[in-house]
Amino acid sequence: MEPIYRSDGEWVAVYEKGHLFTVDGEWLGFVVGRRVFSTAGEYLGFLSDDRRLLRRRQVDADLPRRAVPPRPPRPEIPVRVPLAPLLRELPFHIIDVFEEEGEKLLFVSETRPDMD
Repeated sequence: MEPIYRSDGEWVAVYEKGHLFTVDGEWLGFVVGRRVFSTAGEYLGFLSDDRRLLRRRQVDADLPRRAVPPRPPRPEIPVRVPLAPLLRELPFHIIDVFEEEGEKLLFVSETRPDMD
């Protein structure tokens, strides 16, 4: 299990066995290579070497959706993780997805359809 950080050093997610989860254990998406896709199969960004979810500011609108794998079991989230490594400043054309679009990721339960 690897912690994922925001550019300000805050621990915001974990990566485990090809999937990304919030610190509360909610499934955020799946990882193919280094590319991260949402639970709906939409491209979110890529995992950087310094454990951040990043994306180009201009996203190619023609990126195809991926088939979504079966929902993984909820992982055992650790109580604490190591401090974030020193994170380098990002160039203008790259954004930290958790900083710029964090509301899309951290409130996953609000994006699910309501039960009847």
